[in-house]
Amino acid sequence: MASLADLIADRRKLRRKVSLWRVLGIVGAIVGVLGLGYAFGGRQALPVGGDQIARIKIEGFISGDERSLRLITSVREAKNVKAVIVQVDSPGGTVSGSEAIFLALRQLAAEKPVAAVVTGLAASGGYIAAAAADRIIAQQTSLVGSIGVLFQIPNVTRLLDTVGVNVETIKSSPLKAAPSGFEPTSPEARAALDAVVKDHYDWFKGLVRDRRKLSDSEVALVSDGRVHTGRQGVERKLVDTLGGERQAVEWLETERNVAKSLPVREWRRRNDADRFGLWSASSRLAAAAGFDSVATILARASLIEPGIRLDGALALWQPVVEK
Repeated sequence: MASLADLIADRRKLRRKVSLWRVLGIVGAIVGVLGLGYAFGGRQALPVGGDQIARIKIEGFISGDERSLRLITSVREAKNVKAVIVQVDSPGGTVSGSEAIFLALRQLAAEKPVAAVVTGLAASGGYIAAAAADRIIAQQTSLVGSIGVLFQIPNVTRLLDTVGVNVETIKSSPLKAAPSGFEPTSPEARAALDAVVKDHYDWFKGLVRDRRKLSDSEVALVSDGRVHTGRQGVERKLVDTLGGERQAVEWLETERNVAKSLPVREWRRRNDADRFGLWSASSRLAAAAGFDSVATILARASLIEPGIRLDGALALWQPVVEK
C-alpha cells in the first residue's frame, strides 16, 4: 500500500510539473507574439509590388488618431505610389481630429494627385477630409455637407435631485470646467462656449470657401448644417462630379497624367490587422494548449476597439428622427 501511495503521489507531482510547463510555454509563446506585434506594430501595412494607385479609407468616427496619420505619411513617402484615392464614408468626428486628417491629406496632395470618392457619407468632419482632395466624386445618393459645429453635454441635475445626490465643486474661476453637467449652465459659460463654436464654425466655412472656391453667398447656401445628396452637391459645388472609383481613376489619367493601367491597392493601418491577427493567434495558441478560459479572454480582446478620445467640439452629423 505504501508503494501504491508513493506512485500516486509521484504521478500527481508529475502532472503538476507538466501543467506548470504548459502554462509557462503558453505564456512564453503569447509574450513572443506580443513582442513581435509591438516591434512591428508601428509600421504600416505596405502593399508589395510596383507602381500603383493607393486607396486610403476614411471611415466612421474621425479622431485624428496617430495610426491614421502615420498611414497617410507612409503613403506620401512611398515612391511606388503615383496617386491616391481617398474613400470617404464618415459622419465626422472631433474638430481637432478632422483638422489633423485634413492637414495630413493636404501634405499628401502637395506631392501626389489625390481624388476623394464619397461612397456613402461625407458629413461634417468627413467632408473636411474629402475637401482636402483635388477632386471630389460622389454617388448620386451619397450625402455630403453638414457644414457646422456642435458642442453637447448632458445635464443630469434633475436626475441628481431625484436620487438625492449633491455634487460639490471647488474651482479657481466661474468658467473653469463649465459646463459640467452637474449644475445648470450659467449665461457666462454658455456665451463662452458659443464663442468657441462660432470660431470653429468660421474656420470650417473658410476651409470650404477656399477649397471649393465659393463666394460668400454660395458658402451661406451650403453651410446651414444640412446634408445634400450627391446630385445636389454637384449643383452647389460641394462635389465635382458623380461616380465612383472608376471616375476617379479616369480623372487621374486625363488631368494628372497617371497611367490608367496602374492597379489600385488598398493601404490599411498595420495595427488594424495586428489587433485581430495578434490576439486571434494567441487565442488559438491558448486553445491548442488546453487553456479554454484564456483562449476565450484573448478572443474577446481581439474584438475590443481602441479607445477614442473626444475633444469638446464636434464636427459630426447627427440625424434626428422625430417620433
